[in-house]
Order: sequence, then C-alpha cells, then structure tokens
Amino acid sequence: MSSATTAPPAFSDEEVARLLELLKGADSVELKLTVPEPQQRSTAAALELDPLEAQIRQIFFFDTPELDLDAHGVVVRARRIQGKGSDSTVKLRPVVPRELPAELRRSRAFRVEVDALPGGFVCSGALKGSPGQDDVRRVAAGTLPLRKLFSKEQRQLYAGHAPDGIGLDDLTLLGPIFVLKLRFAPPDLGRKLVAEMWIYPDGSRILELSTRAATDEAFQVAAETRAFLASHGVDLSGEQETKTRKALEYFARERPLSPESSRAGNGAPSARASAPPRASSTCARPSECRRATSSTCSRRRPTPPSRSATTSWT
Repeated sequence: MSSATTAPPAFSDEEVARLLELLKGADSVELKLTVPEPQQRSTAAALELDPLEAQIRQIFFFDTPELDLDAHGVVVRARRIQGKGSDSTVKLRPVVPRELPAELRRSRAFRVEVDALPGGFVCSGALKGSPGQDDVRRVAAGTLPLRKLFSKEQRQLYAGHAPDGIGLDDLTLLGPIFVLKLRFAPPDLGRKLVAEMWIYPDGSRILELSTRAATDEAFQVAAETRAFLASHGVDLSGEQETKTRKALEYFARERPLSPESSRAGNGAPSARASAPPRASSTCARPSECRRATSSTCSRRRPTPPSRSATTSWT
C-alpha cells in the first residue's frame, strides 16, 4: 500500500485502551511526526536545523522482491553510521509484549517499543547486533554472505518468524537509503528531539521529527512536544509517511522480479512465501497497515512515491 495516510483527528476510546495496554509491556515509546515536503524547508528554518551538524547514515533493508518478510511482520536491516561503525537488526512488527517469550525479553539486545504518530501506533520488538566494521559494506558489495551480519540469537529469531523456505542468504538487498540524522535540544522544550531526513534515489524525501519517552510519561511528552512544534509553525496535520514502508516499496518496485536480481550474501533466488500474513490486533491506523477488521492488518502493493527535484532540507 502507499506509505502515506491522512492523519485522523484523534484516537477512539478503544484505540486509547489498546495503546495503554501496549505501553504497559513496552520498554519505551517513540513519538513521531513526518513533515510534508512542501513544509520541510520552513520547518528546518523554524527549528534552526543545521545539516552540517547531522550524522550521515546508510540504511540497507533485506527482503524478497515480493516483500514476503514485510507481509509476515519481519524487518531485516543493517546500517552504516558515520563515526560509530555498523549495526544490524531483526525486527518483529507488530507484537504484543505480553506474548513474547520470557527468554527473548531478558536479552539485553532486545527492545520493545511503541511508535506513535498522528493517527496511528504500532508496537515492535527489535533485536540488534554489532557486525564487523566493514561487514555491511562487504555484504552490499556481494563479497560476504548476509547471514554473517547477524548473531546466533538474531538468526534464531529470524528463523522462528520468517516464511518457510526463505533464509537470510535468500534475501535481496533493498537500498541503500541516504540519511541525515540530527539530535538537538530546543531550550524552550527542555528535552531532546531528533530530526531525520531520508533521501530516496528519485529525489523524494521524508523529514521525521521524533522524541523518545518513558511509557508512563508518553501522553505528557506528546502534549508538550505537540505544543512546542505548533508554536514554531510546524504542520501537525499533514499526511504521515513511514520511512521503512516507503523504502521497501521504492526498492521493491525498482528491483526486477527474476532469479537474476541482485542478492545479498550469495543467496539463492528469493522464493515467494505461500503462508498468509499473520493477523494482529496491535496496530491502530498506523501508516504501514490498514485495518480490514477489528483484529487484522492487511497490506496492499506499492504505489509510486512523490517526486522532488531537490534533496536540500534547508
């Protein structure tokens, strides 16, 4: 489906109850807002964002050309981060915290977080790893198998949730996305914010503003941050886009669906899974799902993203 959705004015009582239940079992909540492209320059100026202070990142996703992992709620990602090396992630989304295995919750590398944006929220569980300094680049170049980016614990999590017959080395590289990430602390807000500019190969871009909070202060932080952004003229009512969704759709659309498609890590041609997507009740109008019934998420195929002639954010 499209990565954009128009934000409704508020959550229903049922959705608020579901959000509160998710927050009870989560480690943190990340409050997010994406700024429409026509307002990105004015937003950067209003918040005094300096791109020269931003950290450069490259983000690589791995899936089949048909996005079978995505359809099963699995995200496989690796990042190259300026000045910090690399990391890898296997993420499950959506999840219900109380249903996760106790052993997984005890892992120091595993984190459960609720992402909340205007009009939607979703709970995810992410297991991170620390590959070698040059490993992500070697995987992207095709000289290292993709599985080498992931720890034994990550590989076990992947095997337990990926569609049958699709191993890590069967996946196709989708990316990279060029990202500028800037952390800043406005004096009149009293807490840190993060601005991320994701720049896509066609020139389109997403500017996301976010802040992370403890679960017991989520609503207070949301109200304070919303008031701060509104006072600086930031558009709070625009279409919301998710960075991962747009990246997967873009590269899946660009990638030829054939055995000759480039693969990450010397894998076999990707196989299309026959199993249906998992049902879940943990999403509430998130940008990556549309609610088919009160207890299921369903997904549609990609639609073209908006195009832009410039990648500047100031």
